[in-house]
Amino acid sequence: MTQRTKVAIIGAGAVGTSTAYALLIKRIAGEVAIYDVNKAKVEAEVLDLAHGSQFTSPSSVYGGDDIEVVRNSDVVVITAGAKQAPGQTRLDLAATNVKILQKLMPDLLRLAPDAIFLLVTNPCDVLAYAAVQISGLPANRVFSSGTVLDSSRLRWQLAERLNISIESVHAMIVGEHGDSEFALWSEAKIGPVKLSEWRLGNSAPLALGELEEIANSVKNAAYKVIEGKGATNYAIGLSAARIVEAILRDESVILPVSSVIKDYLGVSDVALSVPTVVNRQGAERTIPMEMSANELGKFIASAEALKKTISAVGL
Repeated sequence: MTQRTKVAIIGAGAVGTSTAYALLIKRIAGEVAIYDVNKAKVEAEVLDLAHGSQFTSPSSVYGGDDIEVVRNSDVVVITAGAKQAPGQTRLDLAATNVKILQKLMPDLLRLAPDAIFLLVTNPCDVLAYAAVQISGLPANRVFSSGTVLDSSRLRWQLAERLNISIESVHAMIVGEHGDSEFALWSEAKIGPVKLSEWRLGNSAPLALGELEEIANSVKNAAYKVIEGKGATNYAIGLSAARIVEAILRDESVILPVSSVIKDYLGVSDVALSVPTVVNRQGAERTIPMEMSANELGKFIASAEALKKTISAVGL
């Protein structure tokens, strides 16, 4: 790190603390500050993380129930909100978590006026849209983790199925981070080879039915984890840390984060995940791309589903 950087995490729950842990062990930020209204919980989490400082130096961690810990942060990661219950969709959470965001944003803007704001709380697409409306900031500075985790899940599934390194799998989930998301199969590749032409030994390429089965598995992955352990936290923590890393290190890497888009394949005024350049400016710009007719139909349907929720919560 060429300069001291600070990341504030709002919420000391499973996702917030997993994000903090990932930031520390990867030494992405010089300072990690955690804020939560539950004083005993946040102090215990900070203490537990601080006890490992020998192994994460020069990074440091602190926090508490005083929102002043957020002051002068370079990036603010918002994970606070109602948890997703078994069988509950992400969009069902919208009204409750928008209200929480409406209370938080004024103080966050006051204390960290130059920060990039990363929404991780679900439904993250709706909250990214809400945060832009509440803050008045441009979309590049207020966006969500989108389908970065979903895309990682997709790549893992394909790597396992094809017995190939996940690093050589190039595939992406776009649209809503939720029930209307879909895999962009037309652009998927294994190394330089199109997925539709990839053969494992003498076998034929993956059939459409197999691809849809994989996509559905990815879409429902969170529900399976929630059913078994109550929450998803490790993978989303790693995903959030990866996005923060791209911001602080000014990487200009392409990630499928969710920001409010304008005339992207004819769609505007909604936050959706599309390939986006992420660097010190935040979600700097979206990358134009082609979709098949079927994919474009799914993209438009995903936008409409989110717009209905946005309207329902009064945004």
